[in-house]
Amino acid sequence: MKSIVFVACHKKCEVPEDDLYLPVFVGSAGKEDIGFQRDDTGENISRRNPLYNELTGLYWCWKNLEYDVLGLTHYRRYFTLKTRYEQKKYGRLNSVITLAECENLMKKYKVIVPKKRNYYIETIYSHYSHTFDGSQLDLTKEIFRRQHPEYIPAFEQVMRSRKAYVFNMFIMGKELVSEYCEWLFPILEELEKQYDTTGLTDFEKRYTARISERLFNVWLTYKIDTGELKRTDIQEVPYLYLGKVDWWRKGTSFLMARFFHKKYDRSF
Repeated sequence: MKSIVFVACHKKCEVPEDDLYLPVFVGSAGKEDIGFQRDDTGENISRRNPLYNELTGLYWCWKNLEYDVLGLTHYRRYFTLKTRYEQKKYGRLNSVITLAECENLMKKYKVIVPKKRNYYIETIYSHYSHTFDGSQLDLTKEIFRRQHPEYIPAFEQVMRSRKAYVFNMFIMGKELVSEYCEWLFPILEELEKQYDTTGLTDFEKRYTARISERLFNVWLTYKIDTGELKRTDIQEVPYLYLGKVDWWRKGTSFLMARFFHKKYDRSF
């Protein structure tokens, strides 16, 4: 079994030394080399990184790598099976999931995902509408009506939910990865054609990647509802974050968006 988890990187950074990981310089087109695998070789969409973020790396891996299992993580976020005590003892970068751990999990499950985020007082739709532009989700739904009407119930189910898998993180076998990518990218391309980004900031233009986080949940929900996947095929695994979160600013921004309609203007 050949297992690869690619690490989406946009700058030089520390990455795990375990053989499982392949750091990929996402959005590398037109930029100086940083010593990682570039996503602007072979068949690629590297120049669309300002809209697609880590998905340009996913596209490159899908089109250019040979693998049995493929995963997506970020240079600051990784799956882990270590306890907090173990993370403190060994260091967080040394606590990420290993090749052996990954392959053992994939013998039991078909999809590895991070623990769901709970929005508590918001649905997935209302949270997105308060923090970003809800019309992007509305337009996506219309694309579904024309191209994939069978997904509408799953889309609506996810939009009503208060929990979702985020960060576009996953580990899956090749067949599921190919099926997901063949489904996802045409939808995003159509959305990109129809949504006008004139006047948007660089942060706001990353809407395509944000929508894809929600669509991953739609895709999984559809798979479960149709019986193509069982809930027991999907395993949630904790993730660790290597950066620092400004919880005060994050919490304040969430409340300002929820009650005063102030949109997010930066990442946290």
